[in-house]
Formats: sequence, structure tokens, C-alpha cells
Amino acid sequence: MTATTQIDLNAVTKSYQTDAGLFVALKGIDLRVEAGEFVAIIGKSGSGKTTLINMITGLDRPSSGEIRVGGIAVEKLSENRLAAWRGRTIGVVFQFFQLLPTLTALENVMLPMDFCGTPKPGERRLRGLELLALMEIDAHAGKLPAKLSGGQQQRVAIARALATDPPILAADEPTGNLDSKTATSVFALFERLTGLGKTILMVTHDPDLARRAGRRLHIADGAIVNDANGTR
Repeated sequence: MTATTQIDLNAVTKSYQTDAGLFVALKGIDLRVEAGEFVAIIGKSGSGKTTLINMITGLDRPSSGEIRVGGIAVEKLSENRLAAWRGRTIGVVFQFFQLLPTLTALENVMLPMDFCGTPKPGERRLRGLELLALMEIDAHAGKLPAKLSGGQQQRVAIARALATDPPILAADEPTGNLDSKTATSVFALFERLTGLGKTILMVTHDPDLARRAGRRLHIADGAIVNDANGTR
């Protein structure tokens, strides 16, 4: 693991017991991601893309192998330590937004700050507004999610993922429920965040968007079958 390697996976496997028998979702994954990279993860449904993201974010645990993020052995953390670590280290963006419907856009963004205790209580509202402004959605800070479009909700979800200023952003099909124009706009936000020094992992079915990322990982049947630089 080099000084700039932020994510380091060694021989990571993940198996699930199903009614049809043992299903191997990941097969001995080796992966290094350097700080500041924008990595698109592509592959067919069921290829292992989401499972890989879940391993890196600690939302699931490997059956075997080692996962180090920022030098921390993620698979060895207890559940309590894992939640606190994730809150500081990785912002997660989901396909279906997962905003709390009874909280305003600003309150949704501030929620991780309250959970992680950072920044100081008196600074959280301002930070939330600054993040919404970065996502160009601050004019809607006081609205409930139901009053926002899909693209607007995704912008709020990205702002929430950045609430505690994590070095890594992991997005699982963040444009999957958006029209092509809005998807391109959201992708541009990720490009801007990479320019600000964030490391981004993005699962996508969109080959055109994937080609715009700095690096593309193609996963098939639980294995990385191609690792290529993106092209504009």
C-alpha cells in the first residue's frame, strides 16, 4: 500500500448461501485506488458491482480477504466502530436517494453531522447550506423531499454524503432513476468534487458516463475483467 493508496483490497471474496446453493458474488478481488481518483464500476446486473461497493463502505463484510481504507482494516471493525468510521471516511449515495421524508433538505444534510458530532453544533446549519449551494440546490433548503424533483433529491443526497467532509464518496447507480440531462448534470457534480480532491467510486450502467471517469473497472461474474483509463 503506497502513501497515496486510499483503498486496498487483497483477495476479497464474498459468498452467500441461497436456496439454490452457494453463490459466489466476488471472486478474489485485488484492487488499489489512489487518493483523488474517479473510478466508474461497470458490469451487468448481478456481476458483483454493488457487492464490491458494499465491501469497501463496510455495509457488508467479506467472506475472506482483506479490505483497507485509509490504512484501516475495515473487515476487523466492530459494528459500532464501523458506523463511526464510515461516518468520517465514506459518504454513500444511493440510487433511490433515501432522504428522510419528514425532514427538509437542509435537515437531511445536517443529520450525519449530528450523528458524527462534527462540525460543532453552531456550525452545522451553515455547512449544510454551503453544501446545498455547492450542489446548486440551496434555494430549496427548506423543502421536504416530496416537493423536490428526482434530480434535486439526488443533489441533496450528494450534499448529505459530503456532510462530514469524508475523503471518499461511493455512489451506487446515482443516476439510475434520472433522465439523461439530469444524469449528466449529476455526473458533472462528481467531476467537480474530484477536482476538489475527493476520491469517487461510482457504480453505473451508463457506458457513456463511465467513459468520462478517470478509470473504469469492468466486473463480470464477480471478477474484475478489465481495468482501463477513461477517455473523454
